[in-house]
Amino acid sequence: MKNLSLALNGVLLVAVAILYFLHFSNSSNSGQGGSALTSGEKPLIAFINADSVLKHYKYLDVKRKELEEKTKKMEQEYRARTEGLQNEINNYQRNVGNMTLSQVRAVEEDLQRKQQNLRLYEQSLTQELMAEESKLNKELYDRVTAFLKKYGQTHGLHIVLKFDPTSDVLFAGDSLDITSDVIRGLNEEYDKQDGVKAPSDSTTR
Repeated sequence: MKNLSLALNGVLLVAVAILYFLHFSNSSNSGQGGSALTSGEKPLIAFINADSVLKHYKYLDVKRKELEEKTKKMEQEYRARTEGLQNEINNYQRNVGNMTLSQVRAVEEDLQRKQQNLRLYEQSLTQELMAEESKLNKELYDRVTAFLKKYGQTHGLHIVLKFDPTSDVLFAGDSLDITSDVIRGLNEEYDKQDGVKAPSDSTTR
């Protein structure tokens, strides 16, 4: 079914910058205002490479495969119905010369009804897939942002930015890159929550 395709490139993580303003009351930071960081201080801003997170996050890989399998089954079912209807149309065309006018009208009305039902079925499949993709987008966004909030609180970060060719960040030093930590943490959290044994971590940016 040509109109049915995955739209995971529109995942919310890629579409928006993940931005958290966390409020800290640590006395060592009080009174500093907007002054620059002094030597030895940890940066308050970090970034993640969104493409790498999407590529290496186990949760997304599993969900993508599930959605692809569901899409394949839908396409097979749609193809079977389309072929069945086409066979009926071919049979009608072969035998129309031997049919009465009333029979022709009845068959044509039946075929038109089946064609309309097939179009409605295709629309329902498309809507179902769109709903599944929207649900996956939200779950992915919620998982990543929830992890980043905890990560930011633990590491004293005020802002975590998305860094890829579509972002407004033109340059960021390697010391601000927390991509590997985030991928590792997300996968460890996924393994723990979903009861999957974690393989050895060989993730690279």
